[in-house]
Amino acid sequence: MTTDSLVPERRVASTTAMRQSRLSRGAALARLALRIGGRYAARSPHLLFASVERRGALRHDLALRSADEVAEELGSMKGVLMKLGQMASYIYEDMPATFRAAMSRLQQKAPPMTADLASSVILAELGEVPARVFAEWDPLPFAAASIGQVHRAITRDGRAVAVKVQYPGIARSITSDMRNVGLLRRIVGAAFPGLDVRSLVDELGERLQEEVDYALEAESQELFANYYDGHPFIRVPHVLPELSTSRVLTSELVSGASFEELFEWDQAEKDLAAETIHRFVFRSLYRLHAFNGDPHPGNYLFHRGGRVTFLDFGLTKLFTAEDLAPLVDAVRFLVFEKDYEAFRAALERAGFLRSGAPVSTDVVVDRFGQFYGTVLQDAPMTITPAYASAIVRRFFDARGPLAPYSDVPRAYVIMQRINLGLYALLGALHATGNWRRIAEEIWPFRNGPPSTPIGEAEARWEAAKAGQDRQKVLKN
Repeated sequence: MTTDSLVPERRVASTTAMRQSRLSRGAALARLALRIGGRYAARSPHLLFASVERRGALRHDLALRSADEVAEELGSMKGVLMKLGQMASYIYEDMPATFRAAMSRLQQKAPPMTADLASSVILAELGEVPARVFAEWDPLPFAAASIGQVHRAITRDGRAVAVKVQYPGIARSITSDMRNVGLLRRIVGAAFPGLDVRSLVDELGERLQEEVDYALEAESQELFANYYDGHPFIRVPHVLPELSTSRVLTSELVSGASFEELFEWDQAEKDLAAETIHRFVFRSLYRLHAFNGDPHPGNYLFHRGGRVTFLDFGLTKLFTAEDLAPLVDAVRFLVFEKDYEAFRAALERAGFLRSGAPVSTDVVVDRFGQFYGTVLQDAPMTITPAYASAIVRRFFDARGPLAPYSDVPRAYVIMQRINLGLYALLGALHATGNWRRIAEEIWPFRNGPPSTPIGEAEARWEAAKAGQDRQKVLKN
């Protein structure tokens, strides 16, 4: 086996080093803003005197060229800027189509660092150049993320692996990005009408600073991999600790279809994949008490029959029983007991709503109940892009009656991010399911019976896992 057999397509690596300082990154953003502004200014006379049809074509061309330029610039700069572009491409449905299409390229095809630069990181972290560490090494990455890129390799004992190599200087770049919010807002304002980009970038920057340590990511990935070991539909690749450090993460290599390729499959396959993603998100929360907070489509690999491989655990949040208690109460009071005052009190305990806020409970239920829309009715429901987009708009609405009195507590920031991402993904798939029945299987206060074939297989896995755990306890 060679790495050539594992590579479907090869790309030429960029020779441009990643800009790190605030001044250089800020200057790049400023130049981008000037280029785009100048292009629109130059075309203004043509737009003024053109026919309606010609005017529309000119505007489309301007938007397309500007979107491509923004995507290329954000991809080359990595860090917060690239993460923002990734997030925008799958969460914000109201983004102009040209920007959305351009940003979606950042999910898997961001500009990589040079082969020599990646090799230097391997040398510094593992003590040898890639050719000496691995039996086979592909110098061209097959995926690029916001803080690192991934190479295919074969270990000395013949295992196919994915090696994530961190971009040199990424920590400094993240810090620089946090000081360029003003310029960033000018660049992406057209793509985010109505959003507070500053708060969004602040949140992303803080989370990215936690992702820089790959040793922490390895621990999180193994937590998920061990928990889901043997699951019939959910797979998490195991880490090779002997080939991993704080800046290099080596995992089992898994092949599968991308999110874009999933769109070519029939709707039944999309529904199965959506159910598995839904189960993974909420089983991880309610049973493992952990959340993988980076749900963009590039972090999934799809297999026929509803099997999904989950990648990238750099942004993982662990929860205590105390953290989850008010969330469980909110579900119970809203969905099952219809006790809206108790639902409001649960939100106040969690910190989502200021205690004693001068708004009616009806307004509270209307504002927060939207996030439970998929489980309020015991019936199949199709999640559409419009439904997902409406949730995102209301979440970021700073003008609603609850805006002065509501917040996202720090403990739940990542949870809200993945909830929005989950709705966006399921909406893009037009996924249909009885989400209430599926959730009842997972909620610990319900423990409902299996409601789908995937649920039946998962129940058998869970029973076998419980038996294995009991045997381990007896042996000890």
